Amino acid sequence: MRGTLKAAGYSLMTMFVSCGVGAQDFTANPQEARSIAKEAYLYGFPVVEMYKTLYTQAVDTKNPNYKAPLNRIGNTAKAFTAKDTAFVTPNADTPYSFIWMDLRAEPLILTLPAIEEHRYYSVQLIDAYTQNFAYLGTRSTGNNGGHFMIAGPQWQGQQPINIDRMVRSESNIAYALYRTQLFDEKDLAKVKQIQKGYTVETLSHYDKQKPPAPAPKIVWPKPTPTMSETPDLFRYLNFMLSFTPPQDVEKDLLARFAKIGIAAGQPFDEKKLSAEQRKALEDGISDGKAEFAEFKKDKVDTHQVTSGDFFGTRDHLNGNYLYRYAGANMGIFGNSAEEANYIGYFVDKDGQPADASKHDYTLHFDKGALPPADAFWSLTMYDGKNKLLVANPLNRYLINSRMLPDLKLDPDGGLTLYVQKNNPGKDKQANWLPAPNGPFYGILRLYLPKPEVASGEWKMPLLTPVNSKQ
Repeated sequence: MRGTLKAAGYSLMTMFVSCGVGAQDFTANPQEARSIAKEAYLYGFPVVEMYKTLYTQAVDTKNPNYKAPLNRIGNTAKAFTAKDTAFVTPNADTPYSFIWMDLRAEPLILTLPAIEEHRYYSVQLIDAYTQNFAYLGTRSTGNNGGHFMIAGPQWQGQQPINIDRMVRSESNIAYALYRTQLFDEKDLAKVKQIQKGYTVETLSHYDKQKPPAPAPKIVWPKPTPTMSETPDLFRYLNFMLSFTPPQDVEKDLLARFAKIGIAAGQPFDEKKLSAEQRKALEDGISDGKAEFAEFKKDKVDTHQVTSGDFFGTRDHLNGNYLYRYAGANMGIFGNSAEEANYIGYFVDKDGQPADASKHDYTLHFDKGALPPADAFWSLTMYDGKNKLLVANPLNRYLINSRMLPDLKLDPDGGLTLYVQKNNPGKDKQANWLPAPNGPFYGILRLYLPKPEVASGEWKMPLLTPVNSKQ
């Protein structure tokens, strides 16, 4: 049966891209506007950060990080390096494939090949809110491959009988982010072969039916350097909300946002704000940033909350927009807890910010206490200033479980890693994770983490400063 689109919401998108006009409605007084702006900033930041990546990877063909147009797959057949800047905190040991999905006209069919049992792969499906609405791959659908249908919020129809699973996105723009485990440099050819087996096609092409009418052409607003830091964020938020039919649970929230001119598909021109209105919005954004800074210091840096709290479905996040903001700020498109667990090393055991210009550090795992993961674990180094991988003489950006045979164990069977700027010497180089000459952080990723991670039974070791360079 062919699917149809409900009129509600779809006409809004048509109106937005066709005429792009509308009166900005700002009815809040300054005090109320400041409070609303704080909420809207925390709510909208992940959506706008997602748009930045969308524009870079699927719209701006001249960008070095461009991957493929909408509804086409782009593969990165190499591990990420310090030269990759498309998004912060990239994962360097699972080469990515990317599909930016436009689901307005009809669903898409993603096909996965069967791969060997011991290799991890996954497809993380992310809606425009940055919520992970489903997974395909090793954990969720196995390594035997299959055909999977991704439908937008307004599509009504019946899935073909030869579809293994159908999942629905809350938004008409969504992201499929593939990860394929790379064992080592010699394994790149095999990863490329697996990636060739990843395909995407429209439902009408898949079941050989007449395609529906194409969706209206989208006029993509060009990103600006400060778009996530100023009231201009709300202009991009209005644009992205055009692809997201309002959720019942957010109707009151969106009604409040409308008091400062935030509404799906409407223009937002900060130049038309009065000085008082603009200051109220700027102060609200500053309040949101301050709340996050305090939260990070008190809860994230002390490991009272983990990445598993920040990424997941709408039900998992349960209206906690600060958590969703934290995820987008520190490492957008992170995995849900059942798929992977991320542990951030932002401070040392004394609670001081990690800084390799001031200290060398060690990270010691007791015998039998390596990170417990059914797939694999990886510790990756990032520059604290730009949140990207760190250039170094070894071109080593991580240490992972696949490297264990090449690592040097302690006499008691434990493992000590050397986290520092300078090479610790030939006898320790195998265990060296190079750091920048300044602030840094490490992310320990556990793919398919074992139950003792979530229960707290496994205790992560802490960074230990071993000298002072001041």
